[in-house]
Formats: sequence, C-alpha cells, structure tokens
Amino acid sequence: MSVNADGLPEAATPGDPAPPPGLVVVGRFDQPPGYGVHRPRGADSWLFTWTTGGRGRLRQGDAETRAGAGDLVVLGPGVPHGYGVEPGARHWEFWWVHCTARPSWRAWLEPHATGDGMYAVTPCPDGDDLYGRIEAAFRRMLADARWTGTGAPTATAPTDHRIAVAHSTAARELALCALEEVVLLTAGAARTPQPRSGVDSRVRRAEALVAADPGAPHTVHSLAAAVSLSPSRFAHLFTEQLGKSPMRALREARLHHAARLLEGTDLSVERVAAASGFASPFHFNRVFRERYGMPPGAYRAGGSMVGG
Repeated sequence: MSVNADGLPEAATPGDPAPPPGLVVVGRFDQPPGYGVHRPRGADSWLFTWTTGGRGRLRQGDAETRAGAGDLVVLGPGVPHGYGVEPGARHWEFWWVHCTARPSWRAWLEPHATGDGMYAVTPCPDGDDLYGRIEAAFRRMLADARWTGTGAPTATAPTDHRIAVAHSTAARELALCALEEVVLLTAGAARTPQPRSGVDSRVRRAEALVAADPGAPHTVHSLAAAVSLSPSRFAHLFTEQLGKSPMRALREARLHHAARLLEGTDLSVERVAAASGFASPFHFNRVFRERYGMPPGAYRAGGSMVGG
C-alpha cells in the first residue's frame, strides 16, 4: 500500500502535501508491509518519528536511514522525502509529529545530521526506563494536543485515539513542551556520534569547551591555551578544519544558548545577553536579528526554528 499525505486521516487538508506549519499534529501508527508515504515536494513543517516496534525506512533528498525501536528520525522542511515499512519487515510501529520545531532543538539534533535536513538519533542500549519516559511524553503530547482550555488536560489520551491536532495556542505549546522532552531525552542519551574524519582532537576539544559553557569569557588565547596550542596555530587549524573561525563558532554557540534562554526562562533580554556572553545588549540584539530574522523580544513571543 502506497499513499500520499492526503490519505492520512486528519493529517492534511485536501490538496496539501502535509499539515500546515502552524499546527501541531501528533499520531501513532502500526503499519503493515507495503505502507509508504511519498512527498515529492517535501513538507512545510518538520516531521519527527520515533519507532516503538518493527522497522521503517526514511528518505530525505539523497539521505536515507532505517529506523528500529528507540530511533528518533527527524525530517526538516522543504526537502523531498518518503518513508514506510522497511522491505522484509513485518510492520512498523511509530509515533509521528508534524510541527514547526523550536529553534533551540537544532543544537541537540545537529550532531546527528545525516545530510539534506535529516537527523537520525540512535539510542543507547539497555534504555528500557528511558524508552518508558519517552513513550509517556508522546502519550501526554497526544492528550495535550486535544486540550480545549476547559479544565485540566487529561493525563493521557485514550488508547483508541491515534491522531490529534492541536488547534489552540495553549494546546500547541503544551504539545511542543512534551516533544521537547522527547528531543532532549533521545539526543542527551544517544550514542555519541563518531568523530568527524580528519578533525584534530584539539579542535574537537575546543568545540566541547565552547559547547559546555558558551557564556564563559572564551577567547582565542584562552581556548588555544586549553588545548596546548599557540593562538595563531589554533585559529588557523580550527578555521581550516571546521570552515569557520573560533570566534564565529563561539558566537553561533552563544546565539543558540540565548535562544534556549528566551524560550525557557523569564529572564530579561539584557540578562539573557549577559548570560550568553554578550557584553553589549545592543550588539546582542543586532547579531540575534541577523541569525533568527527577528529581535530577541519578538522571538520570545513566537519565533520558529529556521530550516537547516
């Protein structure tokens, strides 16, 4: 059985290849052999899939991956994609979510990029407790997406409800909070990606120092000293191997950190700037607008993840 997006109940409006990006649509399928979805133009929204049983195969542009139990596979918008039951598998059971992803998730997904906007997060073994918590987050997402704003959301959706569309702002935000938990749990406990071929261990160590505390007063001199290189040699090696200077990489890390603080805290813009390592709020506003297309205040009010 091969279907297009119009064949997914409640998942797409007639004539659209996927749900509109403003919605959060969550569901759970257990599909037999032959099931497949093909979108030659991709989707305007992001697609998150988390496999609970059987095996699936997903393609995004020229990138392709197989998904087994515990695998989180994310497909970015705007790239032709397709997915279905892996040939030879008895079935594919999986949760799926169409939505506009939060900007801060990119930092967690990027180490697992496979190309063309696909991210494949492979779980660590012996993760039964972790899988149970992820499963609970998806069930809560399904329930929260149905919340009408009257009373409290139910703890979990009925088992016979496979698809939910979050229409209200509150329902969307609650569902996205549950999905953020999924992203953090899977990426945080995933197998460490293999080090990039040809990247010097000292460059990787400097990257790790920046990622661990982007708001710290890092400089070329301090990072070079931490990895036992002269500043000039360090800057040359870093730029040569990563395609960007140490200070550009630091600025990107600080902007990602600032975006997470804007989303997850009530800190003022000025305090977010300081906590992210920006000495000047004016400079922070300018570079943040360049990166995200809007000033920090507007981003906090309703920013969305830029495709990558």
